[in-house]
Amino acid sequence: MISGAADLISRRGVNGTSLRNVVDHTGTPRGSLGHHFPGGKMQMLEEAIAFASDGVAVPLHAAVANKGVVEGLRTFIGWWRDLLVASDFEAGCVVLAVAVEPLTNTEGTPLESPVQPEQLRALAHEAFARWETILVDGLRREGVSAAQSRRLAVLAVAAIEGTVAMCRASRSPKALNDVQQELEAVLAARIASANG
Repeated sequence: MISGAADLISRRGVNGTSLRNVVDHTGTPRGSLGHHFPGGKMQMLEEAIAFASDGVAVPLHAAVANKGVVEGLRTFIGWWRDLLVASDFEAGCVVLAVAVEPLTNTEGTPLESPVQPEQLRALAHEAFARWETILVDGLRREGVSAAQSRRLAVLAVAAIEGTVAMCRASRSPKALNDVQQELEAVLAARIASANG
């Protein structure tokens, strides 16, 4: 159900994903909602964000640790490209959806009383920071200074997140290919400069 919730949020956003949608999407019994999500929609959203954060962090960490930052980033961007193509450019980033979507109705009041927008944004911030830390640690191992590693990690995460949205809009991976080429060049140059 958590995976199904994350999938729906990646396609429809927070406002377009309800507990009922998750039940329908996953084919699980409606009665299981209370068992799996006793905290209601807020708990579902929190768990979906954690699932999405892990879904990025685990393969990104493995790729950077095993292949270095440039090759790791190439693998990671390839993972995003595959996800976009496989979903026919319908799925995006759960964490980005939570970070940018207004979590209020047209009157400006919270969507559902148990949904806490600031807490969700804090979880999204933590997920982005976690991904940045993986890149910072990889860059530091390759000799790049702490300050420059932090800036490069922010650049990489922001570029990929924004480009995923652009690819969804254009229904093409072209922008991701372009960003990958430039990020690889920038990172390789900084690593070479740090070790030269």
